Amino acid sequence: MLNELSQREILSELSGPGRRLQIGPFGVTIRSDDMLFASTLRLLYADFPLLPLNELPDFRMRLQRPRGLRRWLRPKVRFYLDDLQPFEAFPRPLTMPLFEWGFNWCIYEHAHEFLIIHASVVERDGRALIFPGPPGSGKSTLCAALSCRGWRLLSDEFALIRKSDGQIVPLPRPIGLKNRSIELVRGLAPLAQFGPVFTDTRKGSVSHLRPATSAVGRASETAIAAWFVFPRFEISAQTTLQPLGKAAAFIKASSNCFNYDLLRETGYDLLSSLVEQSACFDLQFAELDEALERLETLVDGPPP
Repeated sequence: MLNELSQREILSELSGPGRRLQIGPFGVTIRSDDMLFASTLRLLYADFPLLPLNELPDFRMRLQRPRGLRRWLRPKVRFYLDDLQPFEAFPRPLTMPLFEWGFNWCIYEHAHEFLIIHASVVERDGRALIFPGPPGSGKSTLCAALSCRGWRLLSDEFALIRKSDGQIVPLPRPIGLKNRSIELVRGLAPLAQFGPVFTDTRKGSVSHLRPATSAVGRASETAIAAWFVFPRFEISAQTTLQPLGKAAAFIKASSNCFNYDLLRETGYDLLSSLVEQSACFDLQFAELDEALERLETLVDGPPP
């Protein structure tokens, strides 16, 4: 596990050959010479297993400062996948958010062995609750809150649907929370471990909630889709959880898929099966506690 290594050892590896980790179904190598990033990585990924030396990584990521004067004057950091730089440079203090967003990019651009839905996912009793939605819909806040109330975190960003059997493959990683959501979840779970709060990002203030040790330890245990809930956060809205027809749910879910069009018939078959086997709902909310109460009632109802 990563927490078996000291911060000095992690920084030495990151600065040299790279630190190899198994994160869900993906093996990765990470390189960086940033001390704050090393300490934050050790905190947030403490329970993740090390990738064996005889296994090839799926992604080789590097976070590197530019050479020359820009290394010292308003220092920046760049994200690389092998030798490809897909983004503009970020301010150096934002190395951790850049890593998380870069890792997301690696997955939705390259992991086409899965149908990839932009969604947060939690699980209870082997059944998965999927929150598809665009940024700002509240899916990460709901996912974090439920994971602090006994649901198993499967993923904050992606529902990874295995082509062979439609099972959801876990990708438990730190949950990225923004702005007001950070304090909301802190209030729900005072003992939860958060990384630093990064201000002045493109999404405002960002902090990451460390995933539960049990969720990381069960990363090989898949789940079946049981509920699709399409959240919509609106200030001052009345909290409602309304059943949604299958056709409307399919259209909404497909619009939140990264590679539905790329997978063509396979994508259609997988997604239509998931929607057909699941109970589907629209969730509108302003108050987190009220939304959680509505969602907990799903578990008490008959299996979809």
